[in-house]
Amino acid sequence: MRRVDDDRAAAKTGANVVSARRWITSLGFAQISPRHRLRVAGLLIPLMIASAGWNETQARSPRNEPPKRVVHGPNYRPPYAAIVVDDKSGFVLHEVGADQPRHPASLTRVMMLYVLFEQLVDGNLNLNTLLLISFRAALLNPTMLGLKAHQTINIEDVTKVLVSKSANDAAVVVAEAIGGSEEEFAKLMTLKARTLGMTSTTYVNASGLPAEEQITTARDQAILGRAVQHRFPGYYQYFATPSFHYRGAEIRNHNSLLGQVRGVDGIKTGYTEASGYNLVSSVHRDEKHIVAVVLGGTSNEARDARMRQLIEDHISLASTQRTVPIIVERNGQRIADGGWALYLTARRLEDAWWRYQSPSRVARLYGNLAWKSPDEAVRLIGGVSNQNVATWSARGSASVPF
Repeated sequence: MRRVDDDRAAAKTGANVVSARRWITSLGFAQISPRHRLRVAGLLIPLMIASAGWNETQARSPRNEPPKRVVHGPNYRPPYAAIVVDDKSGFVLHEVGADQPRHPASLTRVMMLYVLFEQLVDGNLNLNTLLLISFRAALLNPTMLGLKAHQTINIEDVTKVLVSKSANDAAVVVAEAIGGSEEEFAKLMTLKARTLGMTSTTYVNASGLPAEEQITTARDQAILGRAVQHRFPGYYQYFATPSFHYRGAEIRNHNSLLGQVRGVDGIKTGYTEASGYNLVSSVHRDEKHIVAVVLGGTSNEARDARMRQLIEDHISLASTQRTVPIIVERNGQRIADGGWALYLTARRLEDAWWRYQSPSRVARLYGNLAWKSPDEAVRLIGGVSNQNVATWSARGSASVPF
């Protein structure tokens, strides 16, 4: 009877072995007395159980996964890029390297929350919906909330975590809940970027951890920084959360400009060695609204100081009157403001003068464009926007006053 119990115990381990009795026999213990075999089995079966458990854990351990490719070497210094956009006019007030590829780091959370807010607006989820924490999410390093596998977290808490602490485990929880996997969710984020006109942004993970293919630009982040508050003004307020408590612990927002610079109402910080210190800021002041982006800062302090300077130098130049439509997108169709749509379309035109102009120059000209009425006129915006801003001649007969 004891042998049967030993065999059942071995079977419960799930190990790729036959019964304990046959295993002992195969090891040459067949001639040992029954009394001694029981003692040997008593020692070996716990080892089998421990071994099987270790193999299962080892198989799921990130240490057995292929090491992540180093995006840049230890001496790499991320290049700087910046942009300041007047939200009400669409004009670019300042730009440096705004179209050069950069790594977004935790700025990835802005697009993640855009997709999450869309689920809330559509009624597929609500703030009290509980999301299951997977084993993979619970193990993700380095920035973690300390979530435990098989527990749950509600959407309101996970939203606050993402805008403040940028916890990677929380990011994967959201990605798996909406996309089924982190990889599929990254595809959804990339598709959403395209519908917003973020033509230079590609996501391959939800965490923002270094990946060669995960890139963006300062200009694209400005588009997203504007779009998320245009589309979800109520939920956007979470980006202004200074701190909150989760399971008895206070979690403070990494965005130190909140409450320190007048008018700053969000939105997100980010850092990896490959990206440097990133920050997207939104400022409402004296009926003006600008969105500014700094990528590749050398430290938190240097990045924040640069952002403060950009805000103070350019907020006075912003308009108090909205002269272009807001950026939103619904059902896969982008409804762009005129300035951005003009630039995006100009880049596709055959006319070399327009194709190679910087967006800031196009923006400065936008308010004074005088278009002729050629025989073969096509809508300037075409498939990019449904805003009938102007027309463009396929033969290039536009008149641009200087």
